[in-house]
Amino acid sequence: MRYWGLALTSLFVSGVAAHSGPYKHVFFVSIDGFHGSDVQHYVSKRPHSTMARLLATGYEYTNAYTSAPSDSFPGTINQMTGASPAHTGVWYDDIYDRTFYPPGSNCTGPAGAEVEYAENCDFNSTLLFSGGIDVKNLPRKIVDGKCRSIFPHQRLLVNTWLEIVTKYGGTTCYGDKHPTYEIVSGPSGKGLTSGYFPEIQAIPVTVNATIAYDELHVNAFLDWIDGKVPVNSTGDRLKETPTAFGGNFQAVSVAQKTAGYVNGSLDFTPDLFRATDFVDGSIKKVVDKLIQKKIYDDTLILICSKHGQAPINPNFYGKIDPALVQNTTGVDVLFMTADDIALIFLKHHGDTETAVRNLEKARDALKIYDIIYGRRLIEDGFGDPLSNPAVPDIIVRPIQGIIYTTSTAKIAEHGGLSDDDRHVACFVSNPKLKKTQFTDPVSTKQVAPTILRALGLDEGELQGVQLEHTQVLQGF
Repeated sequence: MRYWGLALTSLFVSGVAAHSGPYKHVFFVSIDGFHGSDVQHYVSKRPHSTMARLLATGYEYTNAYTSAPSDSFPGTINQMTGASPAHTGVWYDDIYDRTFYPPGSNCTGPAGAEVEYAENCDFNSTLLFSGGIDVKNLPRKIVDGKCRSIFPHQRLLVNTWLEIVTKYGGTTCYGDKHPTYEIVSGPSGKGLTSGYFPEIQAIPVTVNATIAYDELHVNAFLDWIDGKVPVNSTGDRLKETPTAFGGNFQAVSVAQKTAGYVNGSLDFTPDLFRATDFVDGSIKKVVDKLIQKKIYDDTLILICSKHGQAPINPNFYGKIDPALVQNTTGVDVLFMTADDIALIFLKHHGDTETAVRNLEKARDALKIYDIIYGRRLIEDGFGDPLSNPAVPDIIVRPIQGIIYTTSTAKIAEHGGLSDDDRHVACFVSNPKLKKTQFTDPVSTKQVAPTILRALGLDEGELQGVQLEHTQVLQGF
């Protein structure tokens, strides 16, 4: 057994760490909201933290970017598939699709409906566990000539690495903030051995309440290592530690939204430190349990945030009523998703130029940084709204720090295209690895093929890898 201070050095070829062979387990986790800049700031203030110790035998990717847009849903799917929203079909947890129909409908009349996969799909979102997904709350679509309710995993257009792990006899466990995160099980629905999805909407939006909520996930991680499944889990029982297991932490994200950073700096406020210290201590519990079970050396630990949060500097914060953005288009809008971005679906594609001209006239009033439409949607990798029913006609990117919202409860948000949204924490650790910083730009979609290679499986079986030629992370 190797303890913290006894890590071995991996082999080197031309100065680059060589892959040392398959791991038996992967523990993967997202610290939602945690930026790339937060990593070094935190370990500088907490040099004896678990993160600092993991980085001492790990690879840190200092220039890692999550999906565009950077909402939780596409950020998660980015890491699970190796593909971007243009190929996964997953843009947001609340979006529009021109081929869907509303929940409870008979799929009659013109197609096109809001597709929301969040707490709205629960039996009762005021309860942590109300029975999972209520089929009556699911959006519908005509499939094989029949009007069917579509579960989140059926929305996904490409497979997930969890499906490949289970295909070859492995087991996978995952926890997140809504039952709709069963989407990770992939189009087959067979990628997730066991899921654990307490509803975050059931708790107050405070740091203390969210820490208590996150402890549910931590206890699930520890149960899984012991080969047990928590009460209220979905799926099958376990016999031993799963091949791959993980989930997310919400406390840092909530602290960023409610307390944030010290004005004009990267310094954490006390609430943000408290949330991050909790997460760090929770990861230590997982590490200690892996050591106790004598499987720490055989486990790759992968920490990669599904999204950041904007703005880091609260001096940049401002908000604008999203209705102003929609009304400014001057044309018929079917739907608009708004956070620190606006995704606009028009009733008529031919109105795009008119809408853009009107938005351009209001660029200063709406604090617009960029308007992406037409050919640029394709060139920038978002897809073509004329052929892809999930692609918006127009993407409005506000200047950094501006949120299209009427909420008074938050001072930051995610989902957009800015560096504060997308430049995230990403590092891997194992006693076999030597401390290395990789500074070249990487995408969090590279997590998917990297996990498969770490487990000795063929990343080429991922459809997203085939479509986007996604490479493993450096060092593997």
